[in-house]
Amino acid sequence: MEKQGVFKSVCPLDCPDQCGLLIHKVDGKVVKVDGDPDHPVTKGNICNKVRHMAERLYDENRLKYPMKRVGPKGEGKFERISWDEAITTITSKWNSIIETDGPESILPYSFYGNMGHLNAEGMDRRFFHRLGASQLDRSICSSAGSVGYRYTMGGGLGIDPEDTIHSKLIIFWGINAASTNMHQVALAQKARKQNGAKIIVIDVHKNQTGRLADWFIPILPGTDTALALGIMHILFAENRVDDSFLHQYTVGSEELREHVLQYDPITVSTITGVPVEDIYRLARMYGSTSPSFIRIGNGPQHHDNGGMFVRTVSCLPALTGQWLIKGGGAIKGNSGYLALNTTKLQLPRLLKNKQTRVINMNKIGEALLTLDPPVKSLYVYSSNPAVVAPDGNKVRKGLEREELFVVVHDLFLTETAKYADIVLPATSSFENTDVYTSYWHHYIQIQQPVIDVYGESKSNVDVFRLLAKGMGFEEAAFVDSDAEMIKQALDQPANPYLVGINYESLVERQFLKAKVKPLFPGKLRTPSRKIELYSKRMKANGYPPLPTYIPLENDGDHPYHFIPAPNHNFLNSTFSNNHKHIDLEKEPRLHMNSKDAEASGIEDGDLVRVWNQRGECVLKAKVGENVLPGVVATQGLWSDIEGTKQLVNNLTPDRIADMGGGATFFSGRVSVNKIYSHA
Repeated sequence: MEKQGVFKSVCPLDCPDQCGLLIHKVDGKVVKVDGDPDHPVTKGNICNKVRHMAERLYDENRLKYPMKRVGPKGEGKFERISWDEAITTITSKWNSIIETDGPESILPYSFYGNMGHLNAEGMDRRFFHRLGASQLDRSICSSAGSVGYRYTMGGGLGIDPEDTIHSKLIIFWGINAASTNMHQVALAQKARKQNGAKIIVIDVHKNQTGRLADWFIPILPGTDTALALGIMHILFAENRVDDSFLHQYTVGSEELREHVLQYDPITVSTITGVPVEDIYRLARMYGSTSPSFIRIGNGPQHHDNGGMFVRTVSCLPALTGQWLIKGGGAIKGNSGYLALNTTKLQLPRLLKNKQTRVINMNKIGEALLTLDPPVKSLYVYSSNPAVVAPDGNKVRKGLEREELFVVVHDLFLTETAKYADIVLPATSSFENTDVYTSYWHHYIQIQQPVIDVYGESKSNVDVFRLLAKGMGFEEAAFVDSDAEMIKQALDQPANPYLVGINYESLVERQFLKAKVKPLFPGKLRTPSRKIELYSKRMKANGYPPLPTYIPLENDGDHPYHFIPAPNHNFLNSTFSNNHKHIDLEKEPRLHMNSKDAEASGIEDGDLVRVWNQRGECVLKAKVGENVLPGVVATQGLWSDIEGTKQLVNNLTPDRIADMGGGATFFSGRVSVNKIYSHA
């Protein structure tokens, strides 16, 4: 491998922007990470998370070799072993467990710490299918909203984000895009400059995106569905709907017209905390401005009613016919355009028992503590459940089980890895071959190794090849090369948007755009082939067939609604252990309304205890007007540093959302008490 130069690459993080990168190398090491100016969407601009990636790659605490535990679980005492010993230990233990308890007593736990398809959802799926392990429902992020959007629109298809430079009204609804979708903000600002576009932000917390808006609309948590229905009420009442579009491309508009009569602005204002006059102003702006675009965020779908929110808000562009206008419509996610052949990549046919149990990753704490028959082994990769999973105290109590054999494959000795029996060192994405697809823009990108493997690290793909060999699996699927797996994934005749994209063209070009076209005129993948304002499928599945506001579940008698949102310099728990990113983010704070703070005798900077029936945190108060009364918010998943109490997911419920098995991180309630004054 070349020792120096500038090499094209791709950001591996679980972020919609999926930037093109340029990796600068000197003497074989990365010395600088830049954006690739040739990438048509990200255009050379990258966030601080990736700009400082080299410090993470060469962090002194990065794992260099396999280790086995030599102290109590959770203490983090390990000694070095060889890869042969690690693989032999794991496979011997698993064979023993399978003999006594069956393969379903083994559970994989992973998410998208690396978004590469081969490493995140390729060889691992093949292996655990063949093993017969319990299946993991990977629903911690956007599954509730994805199901809700599918009921209305038929799949993960929205408008091309590159077209949003033509938009004249842009609504960021429940998304801190400045921190989590920065290039959509750049496109919005370009639309503002070129077209005089207005940017509206609707959120529970006035974060960085809220501060750049022309109009920030604060809303009470979990009430976004009601606001969307209130907008519909006014659009119908004031004849601001596109009847021609509704007739040609939707089903259920007349039923919806009658249904939303009950969501008058006074009722909606009482539910949402949004003033009546603001509801009218918002609806009239949306009904009279074209093209208008809604960026549907993940925030509101992390509630008990999250799927229904996305199902509801995704009806709005149909009412005003925005899908026919360039720059009009919505984006929840665009993964449907780049859908690969997951059947060939993951080989579900290798799973012999089609009734194998499925365990929701949001319930991992409960699963480890109460499942019968019990989980006897947990294999964790590309995730850190001790910090990211809800009801964290329950999760760590489950990890403490002495009879639970835990393997963790990661770049660092994470909070979860401290409970492991075997720890395996992982490569970074820059040491691997993989293929990447954005779930926002329409470009597919290839990653080829740009640096040598760090220490004795191995990729997920390579480790599962070794485990397959150790288990005696002889299928050819476990010796497929990385290139062969990419070719299999791209062989997807069911997706017309991938026509002409193959492994060879990706190697030559680095990134290629899907063959996108506007959704309309055209047919959707809903049962009616139209936008379903009324959904017979929802009714058959036990949901209201029309968009409906359903209040949040009771989460205990605590005065504050708790929102543990993302921050600017971490991505979930990634980077939370790296000094550079901690320095950039400074410290965790609890945002609190000044009226609530005054009533509780809390001043800005005071140390406060935030607690509920699940656990407690100790944080500094940030007093002001960034949240409404009755709401408190934090930003970021901070590391479990000794002497601190800053694991916010100790407080979050592990209830399951209304759709898709989704998480309910933002539907918890807490109490807040002053500990001592900052003075």
